[in-house]
Amino acid sequence: MSNGQWTLEDIDWDSFDRSKVDPEMVKLIKAASLVEYNGDDYAEYLCNVFEDDSEFQDAARQWAAEEVQHGAALGRWAQMVDPDFDFDTAVKRFRDGFRVDVDATDSVRGSRCGELVARCIVEVGTSSYYGSLADSTDEPVLKDICQRIAADELRHYKLFYTHLRRYLDRERIGKLRRLMIALGRVRETEDDELAYAYYAANTPANEDYDRKRWSKAYMNRAFAIYKPVRVERAAAMTCKAAGLNPRGRTARVLSRAAYHLMKSKQQRAEAATAAAA
Repeated sequence: MSNGQWTLEDIDWDSFDRSKVDPEMVKLIKAASLVEYNGDDYAEYLCNVFEDDSEFQDAARQWAAEEVQHGAALGRWAQMVDPDFDFDTAVKRFRDGFRVDVDATDSVRGSRCGELVARCIVEVGTSSYYGSLADSTDEPVLKDICQRIAADELRHYKLFYTHLRRYLDRERIGKLRRLMIALGRVRETEDDELAYAYYAANTPANEDYDRKRWSKAYMNRAFAIYKPVRVERAAAMTCKAAGLNPRGRTARVLSRAAYHLMKSKQQRAEAATAAAA
């Protein structure tokens, strides 16, 4: 397919090597499959926010289709590792407990520019995350899937950034405001979505949700896989979305601070998990 797009048939599923599976990483993949598979809800929200922009709506729907495919690929891999993992049931459990406000007609970021900045940051984060997952596994199928997803998310960043530049001609929000929105979206990685996905994918059906517990469990595992180079690239792209020099001092400071904070939170989560055990 064109534009770097792929299908599930392009993956060499027969090259799966169970001996190279990290059981702890499987938990992350199960959670990620649910978040990615929820792309249609985000597309519905975006189409409502950009209700008079058919060009962007078409792009959002194509983006969502690719996100859903990411979830399907990750879910299929997880089921190869763990045949007892019921992907469809896990998806329902996740959606029953976490819902995007698909009825909203105005961006939660205060403007369409703000929404596009936030979407850029999401794609920055996911590209960095899947690149880090690919770096951290030797299992051939998972490495291939994560590399494909990381490349897709980078392409999605460029998509949203292109529309952001188009809207900046109309709304002209300042660099400081854009940076605050970007940093705010980064902080939301600790919201209910990821913690609930981790819980929904990895616990028995009769276990109650404890946000604090599952947020720490997720961070303990997810933050451990990041390498400095991935964080540096993410910081540069975050600054670009905010209208700042991606190779400037702010990007370097942001990169160092983000990596330090991430590792600090991971260590605290690790200690808390160990204490609870």
